[in-house]
Amino acid sequence: MSSDPLQPPGPPRQPGNLEREESQLWRWLLGFMLLLAFALAGLLWERLESIPYQLRAIPIGVLVLSVLFAAYAYGRRREVSELKGLLHDLQEHVGAAPSEEQLDQLSQVIMRSQRSFKELIDSFDDPACAISLDGTLRTVNRRVAQLTGLSYSGVVGHKIFDFLDEPKRDELERGLSRFLEKKRWTGTVRVRLREHTRPLYFDCVVNAIVKGDEVVGASVLGRDVTEQREKEMRFTELFETLQEGVYFSTPDGHLLDANPALVSMLGYAEKGDLLAAEPSALNLDSGQPVLGRAVDDRGSVRTREIKLRRRDGSAAVFLDTSRAVWDTSGNIIRYQGTLVDITDKRKMERQLAQQEEFRRRLLESFPDLILVVDLEERYTFVSSRSTDLLGYDPQDMMGKKISGLEDHSPDLASLYHSVVSGQQVFGSAEYGARHRNGSWRTMRASASQLVDDEGKITGVIISVHDITVERKLEEQIVQSERLAAMGAMIGGVAHELNNPLTTILGNSELLLDTATDEASRKRIALLQQDARKAAEIVKNLTYFSRPPAPGRSKINLTEVVERTLNLHAYSLRKNSITVDFLKEPAIPYALGDAHQLMQVFLNLIVNAEQAIREVRDKGTLRIRQGKGENSVWVSFHDDGPGIPKETLSSIFDPFYTTKRPGRGTGLGLSICKSVMKEHNGSVEAANAPDGGALFTVTLPVAG
Repeated sequence: MSSDPLQPPGPPRQPGNLEREESQLWRWLLGFMLLLAFALAGLLWERLESIPYQLRAIPIGVLVLSVLFAAYAYGRRREVSELKGLLHDLQEHVGAAPSEEQLDQLSQVIMRSQRSFKELIDSFDDPACAISLDGTLRTVNRRVAQLTGLSYSGVVGHKIFDFLDEPKRDELERGLSRFLEKKRWTGTVRVRLREHTRPLYFDCVVNAIVKGDEVVGASVLGRDVTEQREKEMRFTELFETLQEGVYFSTPDGHLLDANPALVSMLGYAEKGDLLAAEPSALNLDSGQPVLGRAVDDRGSVRTREIKLRRRDGSAAVFLDTSRAVWDTSGNIIRYQGTLVDITDKRKMERQLAQQEEFRRRLLESFPDLILVVDLEERYTFVSSRSTDLLGYDPQDMMGKKISGLEDHSPDLASLYHSVVSGQQVFGSAEYGARHRNGSWRTMRASASQLVDDEGKITGVIISVHDITVERKLEEQIVQSERLAAMGAMIGGVAHELNNPLTTILGNSELLLDTATDEASRKRIALLQQDARKAAEIVKNLTYFSRPPAPGRSKINLTEVVERTLNLHAYSLRKNSITVDFLKEPAIPYALGDAHQLMQVFLNLIVNAEQAIREVRDKGTLRIRQGKGENSVWVSFHDDGPGIPKETLSSIFDPFYTTKRPGRGTGLGLSICKSVMKEHNGSVEAANAPDGGALFTVTLPVAG
């Protein structure tokens, strides 16, 4: 039977064994995919209840997509099968003109295939197109049309250069030869569309369209990475312009990258020189690299202070803040961090610390006490001189109010209020302050306003100077001058009294010889006795007021004590003080200055009298004598309150006194100790077992 090409085709061709096997394989594949999707959904169905409601749609969506893909693949397979059948019929009728039914059937299959392909590429979110070698767009997807702002028909058939300002035509033509050779190209392309000022970036995959052995065009698929690229550019710009040093390093301390700021900080001219440097070149000492970490490090954020070596060998101090970067397997691949150069800051801090130390030492060596008081009357600064002047450590006074301290001075508080209120910018005052050990000091305070940088008063700064010594010396000078004047007066009075006393004694002797009756003789004897007593007092006054003769001589301690008691007898009688003086006749002579020893004994007697008067209206002073192997001693024991234990070791210190200002100079016992030291003797104080104070004076025996 001859085959006429004009005759309509016969019945449909039965599929061959190969096609049946292919169809069966497709069915098995689609069935297996559906079974796998349903099995996955069944396994995960119980876990869906434990996940958030919004996430439950994910596995269901995967199942739906699997079904849709299977349906789409099955439809495409049918279209391909029909197309294969038509092509097979055409091949069997080669040379014969196809019938209109065959052409229509072929056209419908091709249109359905094109429509399916168009729908497929339009479903892509990324731009895709086919382009001829001369730049004519053959087909584009919906995303390309959206980017150009035109319809599909307004894009297809036009040159790509009609829509682009970048890349330029010559740039594309220069790369065409390499593309024709490789038939494939991948890379990132910067695209600037006309009517758009913002550049776009695409990761592109370009494959050649080959007809026979000839490349006739290219298919282009691009992924929009504009936002990612802009973020990278912003990061790069930030990385390059940061004033802080930014680095990336390997776990063993090798630098992978560094910004210009860090390159400059470390004194390198080029980044490459820094990246090529070994970690040991940055280390100031041997050991683990400074920018690296130990093997067991977990990569958490770490902030620390480190030292690095600059290119010129000098040391630089940095504040390093770094953290690890992990790969998908959880392994640390690098560290990234920032370095802030704090070399100048640390240098300034050291200078400030040195200045602070200098200020502290200056204040500690300053003889005055420095106080700073804020607007709430609280001490905000107290120099270390407070320990010597007041007996308080600085921390004992810090934060306390002026009136909050024990034995505070109202005069000091008044000075503070006067200055802080603005009544006077500078002020001074003298006041009495009680030391923590009970002694009294005389202070002179100078105060001035403390202001901030805006000129507002923030407190008062007070300088306190101890003028106890000056005041005591002034009192001693006044007293010495008074005693000198009194001595001169006593000398004159004694000289004037000696003449009438001599006359009285002489005449009383004559009257006593001529008296006849006993009554007259008794009266004259009494007159003569009182005249002799008055002459003895005048003699003692003359002896006490006489300037001391230089050098030492043999003295009778009993006589010196008696003369001292005679000088102070009136005061003792007035204050009801009984003197119990037990004389020892066998006491050897002592070696010393009788005038100075009278001053020592007088001071001890006066102290005993005052101690007794503090606790009672009358009392007893016991004076005893004795001798040692090469010494003689005199003791003075009163029945007063005794000496407090805490002050027993300080009573011989100069200007130490527990009496209020004006009632004692604090020099009496100090002078006694100095006099006895000059005599190679001693004076000791103690509390007697039966109460009261006991002072013992010891002198060497005269040779």
